[in-house]
Amino acid sequence: MGLPPGTPELKVLDLLVSVAQTGSLGRAAARHGMSQPAASMRITALERQLRLVLLERGPTGSRLTPAGIAVVDWALPVLEAARALVSGVAALHADQQGRLRIAASMTIADHRVPGWLMALRSRLPEVKVALRVGNSSQVADMVRGREADLGFVEGPHAPDGLHSRTIAEDELVVVVAPGHPWARRRQPLPLRTLAATPLIVREQGSGTRDAVWEVLRRSAGTSLRPPALDGPAPMVPSVGAPPATVSGSPAGRIPVQPEIDEEPAPPAAELGSTTAIKSAVSTGDAPAVLSRLAVSAELDDQRLISVPPAAAAVPGRLAAGDAPGGAGGHAADPGRPQIDG
Repeated sequence: MGLPPGTPELKVLDLLVSVAQTGSLGRAAARHGMSQPAASMRITALERQLRLVLLERGPTGSRLTPAGIAVVDWALPVLEAARALVSGVAALHADQQGRLRIAASMTIADHRVPGWLMALRSRLPEVKVALRVGNSSQVADMVRGREADLGFVEGPHAPDGLHSRTIAEDELVVVVAPGHPWARRRQPLPLRTLAATPLIVREQGSGTRDAVWEVLRRSAGTSLRPPALDGPAPMVPSVGAPPATVSGSPAGRIPVQPEIDEEPAPPAAELGSTTAIKSAVSTGDAPAVLSRLAVSAELDDQRLISVPPAAAAVPGRLAAGDAPGGAGGHAADPGRPQIDG
């Protein structure tokens, strides 16, 4: 519902109140930084707008008419509410100064953000940081929706409508349990074999999953028959811990796909966190492709084994991004692949 026609402006009401408080149009004009003729013209325009006589002007000064007194009484709470509004907005701006809202994908939040926050605190201790965690798609949505000032994600492509800058690169590695046949491979793993094998993957929207799937899709050809594996074909036990979707044979064990038609083999399972994937890989027969950052501890103590691929390592780009006009304010470098947060 809009304001009714003829609603006066707050500034002229404030001028009328000043006339009532000072008892003089001239003193009211001086309070508002204007000449007396200009103040008189504004009061006259208000009288025409309200169709009321508000001031009685005389050689010794001006005084309010009964109608003017009534209008001043009604104007006072309106002006007070306006001042409260302006003060409240100023308080909001003051509260937001020195505050940074960050969103980060899970891998970056676990392995990069803590060090970055320590460095930020040492340089700008007054800045308060609020961190939210999600997958790369969720982080992008947070930045687009202005729920976060800055986002950090990993993945092969930049979401639409966001500025971004690549800030680091990570390596995606194939990992298996120590008892998996691939752990004893002496030859690099062909990407075709990897594409033909059901993997444990992150949920839709994960930047890591997008990067892996893009490489596997390029490696999967029409009617592709993968080369034989070292040893018997692995059977993949289904993973039942939610949130997961599992596809497989009636016995709950998923064989390597013998043939691919332009798409990688369906996932052995989709899990909602890297931690869940590492646990599933270490206790089962299904491989996974994960960030080296996320599995460095498990590789060091050999709870998981890295299987080198035949092709070059799959890069995983880490990027910072913000909405146009947001906190970062940086356009993506057009000469370099970018991803956004």
